[in-house]
Amino acid sequence: MLPIDIQAAQNVALTEYLECDTELQAVHTELMHLDASGQRFAAVLRDTIDQLLNGEITGRYDWATLYKTERTHAGTLVEINLQREFKFADGDVMDYRIAGIEVDCKYSQSFGGWMIPPEAKGHLCLLVWASDYDSLWSAGLFRVREEWLNQGSNRDAKLTVKARHRDKIQWLWRNAELPENTLLHMEPADREAIFALPSGQQRLNELFRRAQKRRISRNVVRTVAQQKDYMKRVRGNGGARTALRADGILIMGDYDSHRTVARQLGLVPPREGEFVSVRVAKRAPHHLEAPYVALDGEQWVIATPEDLPQTAPPLPSTAK
Repeated sequence: MLPIDIQAAQNVALTEYLECDTELQAVHTELMHLDASGQRFAAVLRDTIDQLLNGEITGRYDWATLYKTERTHAGTLVEINLQREFKFADGDVMDYRIAGIEVDCKYSQSFGGWMIPPEAKGHLCLLVWASDYDSLWSAGLFRVREEWLNQGSNRDAKLTVKARHRDKIQWLWRNAELPENTLLHMEPADREAIFALPSGQQRLNELFRRAQKRRISRNVVRTVAQQKDYMKRVRGNGGARTALRADGILIMGDYDSHRTVARQLGLVPPREGEFVSVRVAKRAPHHLEAPYVALDGEQWVIATPEDLPQTAPPLPSTAK
């Protein structure tokens, strides 16, 4: 291990090197301008993984169940879907042109596994990684220099970044939150109970009963229902909202009014295309200082195990 002062000097030199790469800094600035929080980027990665799983048709929710050819295709889909989302111009020799600069896009489901083609030498690469198992993702910019690469041994002569030179990556987002794949991270017994039911409506009712207080994406709903009219199976008028109301369970969607209810109850509010379910009870002295929300002329809190089921109140208007 290097002495601390030598390590510090090398870190300073690296920082100065990256700052002197005006093209890298220009692309970095443009990407941060387009998506300072990284939420749009994360949504593209979530949607791409879900696109590959194709749960509505296959019922799959686990990356490990993909065929090898599907996993190989992931990088191309990430590249395409990022371009669609951010409207990157086509590059002449690389995938994109960002801030007028040629940039290649490389995705890997294993961190550090980016396969860089020989023609990318000297260019910038947008390196992307996501793990559905860790619910994390990263993206950074890397100037491709031969001395920082492992030489390719495959037939395409593609290269990888040497582990000791991953510090040359300027991260845009590092270990950021990937929207959770709820089915993948559920208790196996809960997941098995859901999929054991014969109809899509029954499975969705059980999903919202067992996955309370968690964001449930539209894709999870689609995978569980495996029906074209899956959204109808969530709503009132015969859907899960109607079926679970007698048990005291509310299902909040991505409407502003529903998000407000979730926040007032102390829950994470659903994002675009998401739902959050929870069992509620009328506020009583034993709830002490629990957060509450006023609905239908009563005050409601998140139910405790001691609370008997009470019919849940109607949710407020769904006008955004």
